[in-house]
Amino acid sequence: MATSAVPAAVDALLAILRAAPGLSEVLIVDGPASVNLTDRHRIYVGYAPGAEQSVDIDQEFASAGARTRDENFSIACYAETWAGDEDMALRRTRVFELLAAVEVALRATDAAPEAPTLLGTVQWAHLTAGSLVQEQNSDGALAGLSFTVTCRARI
Repeated sequence: MATSAVPAAVDALLAILRAAPGLSEVLIVDGPASVNLTDRHRIYVGYAPGAEQSVDIDQEFASAGARTRDENFSIACYAETWAGDEDMALRRTRVFELLAAVEVALRATDAAPEAPTLLGTVQWAHLTAGSLVQEQNSDGALAGLSFTVTCRARI
């Protein structure tokens, strides 16, 4: 019996995003980056700048008898895009295009009917929150979007 669906769900989310056609030119990172990445478009799973945790978990018994538990959890994620120019509108548009590609990847389709269940690891998963940051520095314009993938599982 599993104590939590989180490890399998995070692995499945990474696999879904890495296989998503709309994210083929985006680096999908597991957790925080450990090196200085040069890729201009990135999505982090299990990490968002300023987040206190990678995944927030809540469990309770599913019914009397304590045989199963319902688990609700939120996976912190972060999409980031930058360029050497100062065109903030273009960066902002692009980071929301990345978020849209994540949302599409989590929807059920004929080709991916198990996507909203994170390949069967949860009952459902969907985007539930977001927060945009923008900055200009010597490297150019950067837009980042922290977002949350919220899940429910029965364990």
